[in-house]
Amino acid sequence: MKTSKEFNGVYKHSTKVWHTPFFVLFYKRSDEYKVGFVASKKIGNAVHRNRAKRLLRAHFIENIDRLKSGSYVLVAKPALLNESYSGTRKAYLLALKKCTALKQI
Repeated sequence: MKTSKEFNGVYKHSTKVWHTPFFVLFYKRSDEYKVGFVASKKIGNAVHRNRAKRLLRAHFIENIDRLKSGSYVLVAKPALLNESYSGTRKAYLLALKKCTALKQI
């Protein structure tokens, strides 16, 4: 996703929203994959914001084959930078499961 119109469409019309201590996941069903990563200035300076987005992107890429098609927006929270990768991975998988965004295997 690139434009604010696309992001706002997912925020307003998302079918599922799940809050974790580390991020918020917005999921909207559609026929194509779209993803956006958001880290506000509450996270910290540019270095911290970019690291937060890289962590979220890594989780998304690691599990992309297990995801249903749709639009995803992941909004980072400040606690993301203080947690281990495995801890945030567990929260990410739980959020996908609760949002029914995982494919049935």
